[in-house]
Amino acid sequence: MTKHPFFGLYLLMALLLVLPLVLPNSFYMDLVIRMAINAVIVLGLNLLIGFAGQISLGHAGFLGIGAYASAILPTHFGWHPLLAMGAGMAGAGLLALLVARPIFKLKGNYLAMATLGLGIIVNIILRTEGDYTGGPDGMPVETLALGSLALSGDQVWYWVVALILCFSVWASLNLIDAPFGRALRALHGSEVASRVVGVDVVRYKVVIFVMSAVFAAFMGSITAHYVGFVTPNLADFFHSIELVTMVVVGGMASVYGSVVGAVLLTALPQALTAFEGWETVAFGGILMLCMIFLPRGLVPTLAAKWARD
Repeated sequence: MTKHPFFGLYLLMALLLVLPLVLPNSFYMDLVIRMAINAVIVLGLNLLIGFAGQISLGHAGFLGIGAYASAILPTHFGWHPLLAMGAGMAGAGLLALLVARPIFKLKGNYLAMATLGLGIIVNIILRTEGDYTGGPDGMPVETLALGSLALSGDQVWYWVVALILCFSVWASLNLIDAPFGRALRALHGSEVASRVVGVDVVRYKVVIFVMSAVFAAFMGSITAHYVGFVTPNLADFFHSIELVTMVVVGGMASVYGSVVGAVLLTALPQALTAFEGWETVAFGGILMLCMIFLPRGLVPTLAAKWARD
C-alpha cells in the first residue's frame, strides 16, 4: 500500500505534540530545540544539494548573516528585532543573488571551493569587525518580542521552532512535487537534457541558492534570539561541513532524510561524551560506517528496503 505523501509529516507533528510531556528536564528540551533548528536549515540546504545537485560548503555564512543582523541592528541602531530579522534574510538573499551567477558557472570541485571561500569571507568579517560584532568573543542579542509577548524560556521556544519545522517540511514536500521541484530534479539528473526540454538552468540554480540562503539566515536569527548570544563560530567552516554531513547522512533528495540527519548528528555528540576524549574519533567512525553501508543516506536506503519487503 502506498503511503500518503504527508504521512511522515503527520507522524512528526504527533511526535512534537508528545515530546514536551515526556522530556525529563530542560537539557533535553534544549537539545530537541536545537535539533529542530538544524532540521530547518538542512531542509533548505538539501533542496540545493540533494534536489538541485549544487554543492555549498559555506552555507553557515548565511546563518551568520541572519544571526548577526538580529544582534547588530537592534543593539547599535535601535531596530526592532523583527525588522532586523527581515533585514538579515534580505541581506543573505541579496548576497546569494549577487554571487550566484558567477559561482554557478563553475562545476564540481571549483564550485565547492567558491562557496567555501564565500563562507570564509563572511566568517573573517564577523571576527575582525569587533566594533560592531564583538569580534571573536561575540555579542548578546536582544529578546525577540511579538507585540507584548516576549519569546523567552524553553517551553515557548519549543513551540515556535516546532511550528517552523512543521511548516518547513510541509512547504518542502509541496515544492518538490510542484513544477519547480520537478525542474530541480531534472537539473540534478542532467543539465544538458534539462536545457533541451526548456528548463532555464541558470535561473533555477540562482533561485534555489537564494531560497536556501534565506532559509539559513532566518534560522540564524531564530538561533540568535533563542540562545541570546552569538559568536563567529556559528558561521565557521566546520559548521558548514556539519550541515552538509547532516544532508548526506540523512539522505540527499529526501525531505524526511533532512530531519533525520539533523536529529542524529545534533544528538550524536551528546551521546558520545562517555568516550571521554575520543568523541571525535567515534563520531568519524560512525560517519564512515554510514557512508560505507548506507551510501544513499539513512532514510532513502531504509525506504528502498521497506519497499522491496
